[in-house]
Amino acid sequence: MTDRVRIVEVGPRDGLQNEARALTADERVTLIHRLGDAGLTEIEAGAMVSPSRIPQMSGSDAVLSRLTHDGGRRYPVLVPNLKGLDAALAAGARDIAVFGAASETFSQRNIQCGIEESLRRFEPVVARARDLGLRVRGYVSCVAGCPYEGAIAPGKVADVAHALYLMGCEEISLGDTIGIGTPSSILAMLDAVGRRVPMRHLAGHYHDTRGMALANIFASLQAGVRCFDASVGGLGGCPYADGASGNVATEEVVYLLHGMGYQTGIDLKALVRTAWWACGLLGTEPASKLAHALKNAHAAKEAS
Repeated sequence: MTDRVRIVEVGPRDGLQNEARALTADERVTLIHRLGDAGLTEIEAGAMVSPSRIPQMSGSDAVLSRLTHDGGRRYPVLVPNLKGLDAALAAGARDIAVFGAASETFSQRNIQCGIEESLRRFEPVVARARDLGLRVRGYVSCVAGCPYEGAIAPGKVADVAHALYLMGCEEISLGDTIGIGTPSSILAMLDAVGRRVPMRHLAGHYHDTRGMALANIFASLQAGVRCFDASVGGLGGCPYADGASGNVATEEVVYLLHGMGYQTGIDLKALVRTAWWACGLLGTEPASKLAHALKNAHAAKEAS
């Protein structure tokens, strides 16, 4: 049986939160529907955060409330605290995510508290969500390096990932926030985390800032990771880390996986069309070379 790899599409949240133009709720709902029609079944729908902090995520409750869970689709939303959880529940959330960091300084600057305090804040959120039957995902940022502290020791990543796992997070997404990781550093990090959290509960979230995301995904596959986060068209990045824009493009991840014989259930051509459509709304073009290559190939075919 061919091995299957899950992709969590983060474009409508992690992608859009760092774009200069804020899409309307209608546009975001349409984007999510298009991604679902292309075969993606796990799509971040937004973040229950203050509009003054991330205005691009304003109206995430309205977006989520308009989505249906047909065909087993899941729409996780980022929840920073109990107030955010209440908003997510009111909008019909079935999946939430909490966002921590392996860097003390990054945690302070991103969510205004240290690592230990952030974990204490997450505990009642995760406990209540689990009691209500919600699926909870945990994010760990700066797993390879931090814009303020430099390289992060794999053991520190493992400490945070393990704490989130014990707390009740069903999956831990390991984020190379500034895209500084290489296969060797990512494998060292996965080795440390994998000793404390089963590999089947881990996901890779690798930014392509230095062009290493696909190489890091390839290495992670060899280590046993079978879930990766990606953003259609390579949209966005982290708004609190200088030079961190560069989410790996979903279409390039799908192309790699299909070329290696993995199943994803995703229609690559439909995904590329969605990348061009979404970037058109934002007044830009996809960051992925694949999107340009397929568009040029189609244009050449039409001209012949």
